[in-house]
Amino acid sequence: MKKAEIEQVNPRVARGSYRSVLFDFDGTLSLIREGWREIMVPMMVETLGECRTGETEAQLSRIVTDFVDRLTGRQTIYQMIQLAEEVRIRGGPPPDPVAYKHRYHERLNRHIRDRIQGLRSAAVQAEDLMVPGSLDLLRNLERQGLTLYLASGTDEVYVREEADLLGLTPFFEDRVYGALDRYQDFSKERVIRDLIASQEIEGTQLLGFGDGYVEVKNVKSAGGTAVGVASDEARRQGVNAWKRERLIQAGADLIVPDFRSQELLVDYLLYT
Repeated sequence: MKKAEIEQVNPRVARGSYRSVLFDFDGTLSLIREGWREIMVPMMVETLGECRTGETEAQLSRIVTDFVDRLTGRQTIYQMIQLAEEVRIRGGPPPDPVAYKHRYHERLNRHIRDRIQGLRSAAVQAEDLMVPGSLDLLRNLERQGLTLYLASGTDEVYVREEADLLGLTPFFEDRVYGALDRYQDFSKERVIRDLIASQEIEGTQLLGFGDGYVEVKNVKSAGGTAVGVASDEARRQGVNAWKRERLIQAGADLIVPDFRSQELLVDYLLYT
């Protein structure tokens, strides 16, 4: 395969046998929440700074960035649970991960408010808040007869609303999954396990797309093929080098910056 936009990490990709496809949401298809990390990390640094341990802002930022990045792809609550543990270690006030999550959502919702309102009023075009080529890729995979699933670490109520606003729901129908209040009842690993059972497929018949470590690792652990989406969410073009490195570490078989070359990618994956 000779296309600069598609990096083949694993030359022994099992091609041509896929029946189901699992997508991550934020950063893989949707760009509505672009900038979330720049909201979460400062909020957590501020929270740890209130413990007054004498650590510098730079020291706290390194600690927070490490666990935020490590847990990206899991439900947001897990990042907040780790924040609560860091507060406990520093002798801070009794931490509440759910309260931290609400504080983060309040700030993030302010950050993306204009995007949501723009989509609702049609002042903003849906494709301007998606990874380029997303709709073409979904249409192509649907034409091939594959069953599409969507799973996100973002709360399910937000995922369903934002998928609707972007016009993505028809591709996934009721196969949209996100974080739950009872966070123990959801994980991408569980979605994959249930998907394989309900579709009566082998793990090798699963294809996954994601921009995070967790979903790539989960797809590979199930025996599937993982396409790492190293999207530059702010510029909407080119490869995010940090994402690329993490995705390769997780076991991604292919790396793409977006889906502008989706036709070549689908042809390569589905036809031997």
